Amino acid sequence: MTTDARRRLPSVDAVVRAAGDSDVPRERLVRAARDILAEARAAGTSFDEGAAAEAARRRLRERDRRSLRRVLNATGVVLQTNLGRAPLAAVALAAIAEAAGAVSVEYDLDAGRRGERHGHASRLLAELAGAEDGVVANNNAAAVLLALAALASRKEVIVARGELVEIGGGFRIPDVLRRSGAKLVEVGTTNRTYVRDYAAAITERTGAILRVHASNFKLTGFVARPEDRSLGALAHERGVAFIHDLGSGTFIDTSRFGLAREETVPEAIAAGADVVTFSGDKLLGGPQAGLAVGRATAIAALRSHPLMRAMRPDKLTIAALVATLELYRDGRAESELPVWRMIAATPNALAKRARAIATRLASRGVDCDVIETLSTVGGGSLPEETQPSRAVALGPRHGRANEVAARLRTADPPIVARVVDDRAALDLRSVAAEDDEMLAQAVTAALAKE
Repeated sequence: MTTDARRRLPSVDAVVRAAGDSDVPRERLVRAARDILAEARAAGTSFDEGAAAEAARRRLRERDRRSLRRVLNATGVVLQTNLGRAPLAAVALAAIAEAAGAVSVEYDLDAGRRGERHGHASRLLAELAGAEDGVVANNNAAAVLLALAALASRKEVIVARGELVEIGGGFRIPDVLRRSGAKLVEVGTTNRTYVRDYAAAITERTGAILRVHASNFKLTGFVARPEDRSLGALAHERGVAFIHDLGSGTFIDTSRFGLAREETVPEAIAAGADVVTFSGDKLLGGPQAGLAVGRATAIAALRSHPLMRAMRPDKLTIAALVATLELYRDGRAESELPVWRMIAATPNALAKRARAIATRLASRGVDCDVIETLSTVGGGSLPEETQPSRAVALGPRHGRANEVAARLRTADPPIVARVVDDRAALDLRSVAAEDDEMLAQAVTAALAKE
């Protein structure tokens, strides 16, 4: 930049004065003005104080825009990990609001003294699972780590080679075993493992048998895998723990909705597992949490382990989880939990909604039509399983699919769409029916920016 160009840049004070009255603290406006002027100086550009003031205000708006925002999930993936997985039920949201202030999270109101954080959900968990006890950690990875550390630290843990999985975020079972202080012992082959493989690997150093849900892949063809009941019987006969990581975990028969049958939590307990771990924010339909149910002595070891302090849930999680579990207890889970309402939605119901949205959009000048799609549950649940769905596909007049999808993400609220046959599409399987009008308005506003 030449000396003349530098002279054409206004002073910081001039920029701040040009910005006029503002709700923004003066210190923040000064910092933004300095940044704008420094960038202009480095780039060799110049502008007057009015343009610099507008640039400073724009910079502050960009900085103040929250990155954690509500979005409309139109991907067709019900449990979209990147979008927060399970949307919470209304009763869970109300419970969070009620628990936001002072709450008896660790206070016994009857005795008038310190209480137990883990007691709020344990009785409900145990009742629903048919288990003796239950405990809550902050996610399922934590629950698995806690179970291994409490029951098998400095001991060997036997795992089938086909179950040494890696799921999203680089979560690897061998790594978790090492961090827990346990030693991994692999048995069987990738595709076929038998009870005799486990039996041959048990020694005086064995602490547990660990069974792991495949989560995000499926083994088919020439495969063999022992039944849970056989592993449970072997573990108890030889005096070692049987830990079963169900991954997603469900209390409802998924085959009723045209999906593969997922083993339920009560079934895993009945098969003889000492500890069953699963997620709170997947098929359960609640907040992010790691749930462990099982034998009272095993759960007590988890609850009293020093790691629990680092892994315990906060009061808001406990409140939302208890409210969610109460829906299962009262037989209202399928009618009130958004996850199960989305999974249970029929193609005809989705088609009716899609036609209504398409009609609204067309009346507002949006080029669109209704198409058939295949949706997924997601979140590591029911890998490779799909359900017939319906979507509103936006016409090529609005641009290429990736361009349209990008504009939809600028809507209020942002819309995260999917691409089907080179068109941006709004899959309604993952959109709550009560949000249909909001979706139509947001699409219209986004495409009106063309």
